[in-house]
Amino acid sequence: MADFAPDSITFASGHYIGGTVVAEGERIAVARPSDLVDYAELPVASVEVVDRAVTNATQAVAESGWATRPPRDRARAMRRWADLIEERAEELGRLEALGSTRPIAQAVTGDVASVAEGIRFFSEWADKLGGDVAATRSDQLGMIVSEPYGVVGAITPWNFPLSMASWKVGPALAAGNAIVLKPSELTPFSTVRLAELAVAAGIPAGIFNVVQGTGAVTGDALSRHASIAKLSFTGSTRTGVAVMKAAAESGIKPVTLELGGKSPQLVFADADLEKAASCIAGSLLANAGQACVAGSRLIVQRPVMAELVDRLKAKLSTVTPGPTWKAATGFAPIISEIQARRIDRILAESHRQGAECLLGGGRIEGHNGAFYQPTLLAGVTAETAAVREEVFGPVLTIQAFDGEAEGFALADHPEYGLAAGVYTADLGRALRAMRALKAGTVWINRYSRTLDFILPTGGYKSSGIGKDLGRQAVEANLRHKTVLIDIGG
Repeated sequence: MADFAPDSITFASGHYIGGTVVAEGERIAVARPSDLVDYAELPVASVEVVDRAVTNATQAVAESGWATRPPRDRARAMRRWADLIEERAEELGRLEALGSTRPIAQAVTGDVASVAEGIRFFSEWADKLGGDVAATRSDQLGMIVSEPYGVVGAITPWNFPLSMASWKVGPALAAGNAIVLKPSELTPFSTVRLAELAVAAGIPAGIFNVVQGTGAVTGDALSRHASIAKLSFTGSTRTGVAVMKAAAESGIKPVTLELGGKSPQLVFADADLEKAASCIAGSLLANAGQACVAGSRLIVQRPVMAELVDRLKAKLSTVTPGPTWKAATGFAPIISEIQARRIDRILAESHRQGAECLLGGGRIEGHNGAFYQPTLLAGVTAETAAVREEVFGPVLTIQAFDGEAEGFALADHPEYGLAAGVYTADLGRALRAMRALKAGTVWINRYSRTLDFILPTGGYKSSGIGKDLGRQAVEANLRHKTVLIDIGG
């Protein structure tokens, strides 16, 4: 993957409504995280602009026949869309890397490739979920009929802009809905290009609309819109509460929420320590820890703690930070100076509470962007800020345990339950851990997703409700109608 000059990239700076870029609204500055330079202005969609996007999507559903056309036709259009995404991988990757935390090499070969494959996966469900015939009396016919909601709303985060958009749009369109999506105002532009490619592939204009803006204005307006029949949000737990409240206040509607996490990585003494160290380091370094599933709490059995920490230090000490438009960059910047200062605040509070820094603990000097050192914190308790709060940076806390029950107890976070990792050679212990850990995803002797989109993702507790990915994501975009017919003579 080649370097590119950030100032050479052109893009549409606006909303995308009915197949047209609309640059309407009060404008805010958008900065590149790699150098903190303001490189664009973004219009903020007002209540009126959001209403226009939702109305356009409603009309598109009615006039295009997207929901009623043969399901295989929807699938074919979505597959053409996936082909275009692959063909434009370099273009999309550069646009993604330009203003996000995703280095160009990772964006093209990882994010964009995953988006195309995910769209194909969801397209295959278009004709697979039609409903059921129920067991009733012989003179009656009972059916459960699946129907799309109509227009669904989605709000996506800044950490994986294209990927998160595809997680929302793919199942919504496969089920026959239109969607109005608000990307993060920090990473807004690649989503518009994704929508343009959808129209180019033959998906009717208006079926995938994009509204830009802040959460307080645009996100709130979208969440409250009475014609949004279903809502999906990925982001922080605090914002998820606000989204759910706004949705309920404007009329009861289903809401899918994938929220924050403080995921444990539970390492037993019989584990393959080299593999465990590689997985744990990889989780911490991926997007500089800016992932909801980041395995940010190491809980390790005491006899192997010192050796594992030494292995982690070695793996975390050699990172290649740099601008996201450089092909050699392997370690991402923090999304903004505000977020970097938040990491500073959590680490300072943790130190006051007795935490000991074994590695890192501050900014990486010599860069214009907000780059943060991979950080290991020992001497922590359940009350330590870095254990209690979602840091969203490359910070790993370390706690030791002796017996299995103690390890399970330490792994259980009082607020979050998004994901967990377990490392052990004992199959029985792995299965006991799987049952004991209160998390929506449990990885055994690994810590990462794959391209197996059939596996859903979602959290327990304050980490969310409902699922993205898998059959469950498509089903969440369908509602069900019961039909009972008398057929007796």
